[in-house]
Amino acid sequence: MNFQQLRYVRAALHNDLNLTEVANQLFTSQSGVSKQIRDLEAELGIDIFVRRGKRLVGLTKAGGHVAEVVDRLLHEADNLKRLSAQFVAQDKGRLTIAATHNQASYVLPPVLLRFAREFPDVEVEIRQGTPRYVSDMLLRGEADLGLATQALDEVSDLSTFTCFDWHHVVIVPDGHPLSRLPAPTLADIAGFPLITYSRDFAGGSGVVDAFEAAGIRPDLRLTAMDADVIKTYVRLGMGVGIVAQMAMINGHGEGVQILPQSHRLFPHSSTKVALLKGSLLRNYAYSLVRMLAPHVPQKVLTGARPMPVLTQRLASFVERSDLHFEWGNAPHSVAA
Repeated sequence: MNFQQLRYVRAALHNDLNLTEVANQLFTSQSGVSKQIRDLEAELGIDIFVRRGKRLVGLTKAGGHVAEVVDRLLHEADNLKRLSAQFVAQDKGRLTIAATHNQASYVLPPVLLRFAREFPDVEVEIRQGTPRYVSDMLLRGEADLGLATQALDEVSDLSTFTCFDWHHVVIVPDGHPLSRLPAPTLADIAGFPLITYSRDFAGGSGVVDAFEAAGIRPDLRLTAMDADVIKTYVRLGMGVGIVAQMAMINGHGEGVQILPQSHRLFPHSSTKVALLKGSLLRNYAYSLVRMLAPHVPQKVLTGARPMPVLTQRLASFVERSDLHFEWGNAPHSVAA
C-alpha cells in the first residue's frame, strides 16, 4: 500500500467518481488509476466503491469509513511536509490564496504589498472564484488561505476569522437625480433599476433582504459578481448600483459617485479569512493572516498543536487502520 493509491481514492471522490478526470488531473492513465484502486481494495480485503460495470457509482458502507481515514492521512502527510519545510526554508516557498473578486481586487493589494516587502522570497498565487469555490479550494487542500464574505463560516472544517466589517453603498452616474437628495431612502432608490451583486457574492443577499424587510420589491435589472462590472453598467446609465464600500475607495471618480448616507441603508457585512482546521501552515502564512486580522492571537491561529501531537495522530491513524505505507520505494514505519 502506498500514498499514491490513497491520492487516487481522494481524487476520485473530489471528481465525482470520474476516473478520466482523475487521470487527467494526476497525469496518468485511467486504467492505471483503476488498477491502483483495485489493488488497494484487494489489500484491504474490502470494496471501497460501488461499481456498475467499469464505472464507479458510489461508496460502499466500508468505503465511507475508508474515505474518512484517507482524508486524515493525506492531510497529516501534507502537514509533515510543511513541518519539514519550516526548518529547511522558513521564509521561502509558495502561498496559494483563494479569494472572491472583491477581496482580491480591493482587500489584498495593500496587504500583499506589505507581505512582499517582509517575505520577498515567497511566491504568491491568487485563485479567484465564488465563495463556495474558495471554501472548496481550502477543503481540497489546494489553497492555504481563503478570503471571502460569505460561505466560509458555514463550513465546520474551516477555522474562520473576521478581518473587518464593511457596508454596501449606492452609486449613481455623475449628475443623477438621486445625487441631489441629502439622504436617499430605499424607496427612493427602488424607483430606479438596480445593478448589484448576485445573491451569493459580497453580501448580495443582504442587499435584497434590506429591500424586502422594508416591504419593497426592487427592480433588479442586472446582477454580477464583480464591482468593476457593476460600475461599468452604472456609468452606461443602465441603473443605480449597489457595491461594497471598499470598491469605492475615493468615494467618487470614474464617472460614478456614492450617494450620501447610503451606507446606513444596509446591514454590515464582514470580510473573513479562513484556513483548514488542523493544517500546519508555513510561518509566513500565519503572518499574512495576522496582517489581515491583527486582533487574532498567534496561539489561536496555530491551534497550539506541537510536533509530537502531529506525529502521534499520524501513528494513531495508521495503527487503527492497520495500514502500512511506502514512501518512495523504501517502506517506513511511523512511531510516536
